Amino acid sequence: MPLINIIRGETIPVAPLNVRTPVFRLPIWAVVFWETIKALSWLVATYVRHWYATLPATGLTWLYLAHGWQTLAGLAVGTTVVALGWAYGHRPSWLRFGWWPILARVRRLVYRRRWMAAMVTAKLSVSYDKRTIIPQIRRVRCRAGCDEVTVRMVTGQIPDDFAKASERLAHTFGVRQVKAMPGPTYATVVLVLMRGDSLHQTVEPLPVPDRPDFTALPIGVQEDGEEYRLRLFGTQVLIVGATGSGKGSVIWSIVRALSGGVADGLVELWGLDPKGGMELGIGRPLFARFASRDFAEMAAMIEQAAATAQERAARLAGQTRQHVPTVSEPLIVLVIDELANLTAYLTERQLKDRIKAALGIVLTQGRAVGVHVVAAIQDPRKEVLPARGLFPTRIGLRLSEPGEVDMVLGDGMRDRGALCDRIPQTQPGTGYVVLEGDPTPMRVRLTYCDDDTVRDMAHDYGRLRLVDAKTAGGAA
Repeated sequence: MPLINIIRGETIPVAPLNVRTPVFRLPIWAVVFWETIKALSWLVATYVRHWYATLPATGLTWLYLAHGWQTLAGLAVGTTVVALGWAYGHRPSWLRFGWWPILARVRRLVYRRRWMAAMVTAKLSVSYDKRTIIPQIRRVRCRAGCDEVTVRMVTGQIPDDFAKASERLAHTFGVRQVKAMPGPTYATVVLVLMRGDSLHQTVEPLPVPDRPDFTALPIGVQEDGEEYRLRLFGTQVLIVGATGSGKGSVIWSIVRALSGGVADGLVELWGLDPKGGMELGIGRPLFARFASRDFAEMAAMIEQAAATAQERAARLAGQTRQHVPTVSEPLIVLVIDELANLTAYLTERQLKDRIKAALGIVLTQGRAVGVHVVAAIQDPRKEVLPARGLFPTRIGLRLSEPGEVDMVLGDGMRDRGALCDRIPQTQPGTGYVVLEGDPTPMRVRLTYCDDDTVRDMAHDYGRLRLVDAKTAGGAA
């Protein structure tokens, strides 16, 4: 339809406008020059970006062209000899400054090649303004058995988003497990990719310290191969695990680490074994007080511990915030093998109420005055252990169901990597430790003390203090 123009009431047909985009014709030499500049810029940027590979390649090429292959071969042999000598002479520095940085560069290339697909399939990418935005790799560090990948998150993401996708990421990258931890800044998250399992072998008993360090008791091995040390000062310890999960390994590892203090009189172990002494009875000489069948005696022991905690708290108020053990006033540790027998399964209501009341006092007031509880239990339900929240340090061994993990260690701990329900039965003593205020569970394996080891430990460090002559005659 032709355009029209109305002028002074008259209709005048107007021809349509013919608009053309101006075309600039460049000479061929200008096009070639521009493309050459682009190619050279890309080469320079690539050279600078990957300097760790391009600089050595440049140097080796120059050496070969200037001095021939003999010099190049001599340099290779000399470098190999120096590296081997360094590795055998001082392995820690070789790993830290030599092998791990090189491996990190290689692993970064592997992760970058599969990163886009991993983020999209794990639903960690974000669509915005018709674009797909993915988190970016900032740094890769390698350690024994694991890689630490620092990732810059997309705006609006939090570390828990990566924790929920940890299993997907583990299958994508072909690793055993992925754990997500908060990064050094609010915008980053650290993904720990576990390449292997360093805890598949049984851990032998560790040497007994002459004087125990109550802030760092050696009781096992961490997932990175380092020795795991438990802080006892200022905490109460709860051990939860299914039958055969290795609760005894945790108990005897802690007792072994305290045995030097038992021999010196700095530590008093009070043993409560409601199962008739099947677990703790073999190391009875280590315990200053011991009860295995009389529930009234167990209630009296816990009440005595509560009274001691209150007396010390009243005396130390305003003087110090942490009790220091001495021979005259030792550290008291209540070792309870099956706590549910005292808090849930006990049929005598009066005794049960006494135990719950006294145990609550010890758990709330005993941490700072040197009265601690190390308790083991199988059933983590709230009705079985109402005071579960009063244990700042919790050790989760093999559990039966995924829902029990968060019940024991806290909400969201399974998403953060505490896969207690997937610990194989062939690895008793393996578990995850969660400390109060720390959102990251730590995978450890506690030492295994067999019966002979416990007997020898009780013989060497035990100070059997008998309450009455009858008990003395039976022990003799």
